Amino acid sequence: MGQGACAADDLAQDLHLPALARTAQEAARVARVTAPTDEFTTAEPFETNQGGAATVVTRAISRDMSRAFSHPSASLTAGQELQFSLGRAVFKKLWVSSPSSTKASDGLGPLYNARSCLRCHDNNGRGHPPEQAGDTAVSMVLRLSVPAAPDAPLSAIETYLAARDGSGASPVTRPEPVYGAQLQDFAIQGHAAEGQMTVHYNETPVTLADGAVVSLRAPVYGLANMAYGAVSPDVMVSPRVANPMIGLGLLDAIPAADILAHADPGDADGDGISGRPQIVWSADHGQPVLGRFGWKAGNPSVAVQSAAAFSSDIGLSTPHLSNAAGECTARQAACVAAEHGDGDVRDTEVDQTGLDLVTFYAANLGVPERRAVDDPQVLRGKALFYTSGCAACHVPKYVTARLEGADAAAQSFQLIWPYSDLLLHDMGEGLADGRPEGRATGREWRTPPLWGIGLTAQVSGHTYFLHDGRARSLLEAVVWHGGEAQAARDTVVQMTQADREALLRFLESL
Repeated sequence: MGQGACAADDLAQDLHLPALARTAQEAARVARVTAPTDEFTTAEPFETNQGGAATVVTRAISRDMSRAFSHPSASLTAGQELQFSLGRAVFKKLWVSSPSSTKASDGLGPLYNARSCLRCHDNNGRGHPPEQAGDTAVSMVLRLSVPAAPDAPLSAIETYLAARDGSGASPVTRPEPVYGAQLQDFAIQGHAAEGQMTVHYNETPVTLADGAVVSLRAPVYGLANMAYGAVSPDVMVSPRVANPMIGLGLLDAIPAADILAHADPGDADGDGISGRPQIVWSADHGQPVLGRFGWKAGNPSVAVQSAAAFSSDIGLSTPHLSNAAGECTARQAACVAAEHGDGDVRDTEVDQTGLDLVTFYAANLGVPERRAVDDPQVLRGKALFYTSGCAACHVPKYVTARLEGADAAAQSFQLIWPYSDLLLHDMGEGLADGRPEGRATGREWRTPPLWGIGLTAQVSGHTYFLHDGRARSLLEAVVWHGGEAQAARDTVVQMTQADREALLRFLESL
């Protein structure tokens, strides 16, 4: 990937994290440490500690592997562990509708997807689609939008991108006029849920070079029992399962320049991998910033990601997003007029203290220690991961910024191994949702971090992968890759069974 190939995007700054500039000596040291390895006979130094000094060691999680994603960063102080526990309490809280005598917990909805953060992120792990008829989609949401009218006013980020690109860009999408930007399939008493997501699958067998067959299930999504009238015929839907929660503060702490250094929007080096940064608008700072969280990197920080989830998933206002009606639209008058929890001593339904606690909790969920890093089969799989091209997007390691402030000490200047470039990539028509989001096209997705992926079954009780959980195994997930990842996918398809098993064994060790 082209170093410095993204000069046009150098306005995407890390405005939300106070960081110290690296010295020339530090920059050279970081470059040496994060350079891709070409030695696969032994593990690299510190490879076991995926989250740096914040890594949760195996002995801390071995008694109950289902809780492997629920431990605090190992480097927290005793006082910070108390702060983490308070944040966990808010994360687990079941919210109730207004009015309620429980003033610290009212304000739910009126329309919502879950009553607590934990309902979507069970064990802080990966969500899943409904598994059988009658199942709810509580850890999965359906984003909605329609094409924007050509004369619609540009948003702040659209104005910025149009000016930067020197084009007369038109707005891309807007929320669906009746149902907003996300389908809410639950409602408080006296209100109707917006509707339900439906999904069925078409199976397609894919024969690998050695004769093994992988069956891919292609989902077909629909909307049913829509309570507030007809949906726009131009509606675009995008299913999203909940992402694992580990290591978010460490991802937040990667300097934007280090992420942008892997971008190559025009594929200048001709390797078939471009990678584009998502750029979003920071209302707090009035400037564009780098997006790095969510399936299309639509949020710039853990705090903003948390506020967005409170609003769209639970219908709660925060100082960042202060609409007490959550996702209710102007065409849902009863929802907009419903009683809410704003205006008491909290001011918003989740006050700044509550949002700060949840943000601290989410930022400090520790990354589990790697397993079997010296196993010969794992090392063989690691070599194949590199030579097949997987590491071009799933960039193994970074060193986080030197951060100021005690709350960020656990994330400061750590060598971490997330296996992601946090950039947008065209993943081909097979994985396309057809729904643009910000700068991302309907074929682009952010490279998801791979750390912890080998613990999915233990933590989440399933092995569903990709943005909508269509893949039922890691191998299915790989075979679904297309677009910029087509060459790497084809290399895996052509592998012998022994090499394929080694590659999967490596992924399971993460």
